[in-house]
Amino acid sequence: MPAKKKANAKPLTGTALIKEVCRRIRVARSYWDAHNNRACRGEREKAMALYESLSEAEREKVPQVLRVWLRYRSEKYFGEGRNGG
Repeated sequence: MPAKKKANAKPLTGTALIKEVCRRIRVARSYWDAHNNRACRGEREKAMALYESLSEAEREKVPQVLRVWLRYRSEKYFGEGRNGG
């Protein structure tokens, strides 16, 4: 049974949000390297949603290697027009 989320958890902001985006991208990359595509897709979507909530200045604080992987390389495999799975 999955752990319950805290009802009073505050949404992440600032540095904590940037760290969470980086963490999720790294987790997605580790799933990618392990050829676990379904798990990778889920983590990548969560990372992308958080990344899109960042301001332009905050996005610059995400390491470029992670941004490139999230935006371009993985888009080839998980972008629109690709089948699920």
